[in-house]
Amino acid sequence: MADTSKQFDEVITKCRELFIRKMGDYGPSWRINRPSTITDQIFINAKRIRTIIINGEAKIDEDIYSEYVGIINYGIIGMIQLDYGFADTVDMTADQALRLYDHYMQETKNLMLAKNTDYGEAWRDMRPASYVDFILSKVQRTKSIEDHGGKTQVSEGIAANYQDMINYAVFALIRHNEGSE
Repeated sequence: MADTSKQFDEVITKCRELFIRKMGDYGPSWRINRPSTITDQIFINAKRIRTIIINGEAKIDEDIYSEYVGIINYGIIGMIQLDYGFADTVDMTADQALRLYDHYMQETKNLMLAKNTDYGEAWRDMRPASYVDFILSKVQRTKSIEDHGGKTQVSEGIAANYQDMINYAVFALIRHNEGSE
């Protein structure tokens, strides 16, 4: 049996490295984005993945796996924005942003490990193309919650949906690394 925790960490190490490199280019410029804007960015990434899967080709030179990395990093950014709000200017350092990235990623990993135990690693038996469908479904749920002012009656909130999106994207990258397409 594969070590899911270790595989998760391997994927996240690459995502974190890109997050750091982009912070070197732009700083935490994403601080100006409202959470709903982050949700829309995740939608764009997921929609592109699905379109490429359906059409069987990409017109620009970025593969679907870089889009999954984008979903992971934007999901963490979304969680930060939910808790800290958006700003009119960049109001945190790259170091502060990285500490928050690590904090929310650890929370997301902990959730994945708990669900993974309950569901018996069912994600390993899914079709890899289904991960993006689940992400798109979570995006639609998140948009609906956002349209209701963040209020839910019986459902998980926005942060939980971001965490699920991140975890499905991690699963897609783990399966890719294993050679499953």
